[in-house]
Amino acid sequence: MSRPKVEYVLFDMDGLMIDSERVYTDVTNEILARHGKTMTWDIKAGCMGKPEKEAIAHLLSFFPDIELDPEEYALERNRLQDAAWPSIPLLPGTARLVEHLHAHGIPIAVATGSRRSKYALKTAHLGHVFEKFGARVVCGDDLAAARGKPEPDIFLTAAKGALGRNVGEPGVEPTEAQRAERAKGLVFEDAMPGMQAGKRAGMNVVWVPDVNLLDVPHDSHERPDQVLRSLEDFVPEEWGLPPYSAKPTVEAGAIPVVDSASNA
Repeated sequence: MSRPKVEYVLFDMDGLMIDSERVYTDVTNEILARHGKTMTWDIKAGCMGKPEKEAIAHLLSFFPDIELDPEEYALERNRLQDAAWPSIPLLPGTARLVEHLHAHGIPIAVATGSRRSKYALKTAHLGHVFEKFGARVVCGDDLAAARGKPEPDIFLTAAKGALGRNVGEPGVEPTEAQRAERAKGLVFEDAMPGMQAGKRAGMNVVWVPDVNLLDVPHDSHERPDQVLRSLEDFVPEEWGLPPYSAKPTVEAGAIPVVDSASNA
C-alpha cells in the first residue's frame, strides 16, 4: 500500500510509549471497588486522552448513585498513581523507534495530555528514550486556553511550537501551504480521542490501540491511516522514513528544528 512520505513525527505518551494505562485502570478500579463499582472498557475509552478534570467528570457520570467527590477522587487517584510512575515500563518497540528517528535527524516531539509534573514523574527513569526529545515536549497544562483531545490543538501546537513547522493555529482555517505542511506529519496514538485529534489536525495517524478498544463502539467519522498491534510492528520505510537497517546520516542530536518549546 502506498503511503505519504512524512517529514516529522509526533508521539502521544500514555498507553503508547509507556504502560501507564494499566496503572490508570488498576488505580481507578481500586477506588471504585470501595463503592462496589468497576470501570468497564467502554467507560475507559471515553476517558482516554482527555485532560484530568474532563476525564474524571466523564468517569463519575456513569456512577451517579455513589458519593464520590471529584476533588477527593482526584487526590486519592493521584496519590496511588504517583507511587507507581517511577517504575512504569516502556511499551515494546518504543525505544527502538525513538532512538532510530533521533539518530537519523527526523524531527520528533511528544504531545501528551499529562501535566508536566506527571510527565516528569513518568519519564525520569526512562531518560535513555525521553532525553532524545530534549525540550520538544508539549504537555496538557502547557496550553492554558487549548481544547483537549479529540480537538487538534495539542498536535498543532507541538508541530508549530516544538518543531517549527508552518501548520497554522488551532481554530483558524489553514492556508493551502499550511494544509500541505500538516500532511507531512505522522502522529502515533493509542486512544480514540487522540486518533481523532491527529486526523482533525490534518496529519497522518498510526493508531496503536489496546485490543479492548477495538470492541468499543464509537460514532467517530475519523479513521486512522494505519492500525498496529504494537510499535514493534511499525515499518518506517512505508512512510518514507529511513529503514531500521540504514546507518544514521546525521550526528545524534543534530535535529534541524526550531526549539521553541523550552518555555512550555
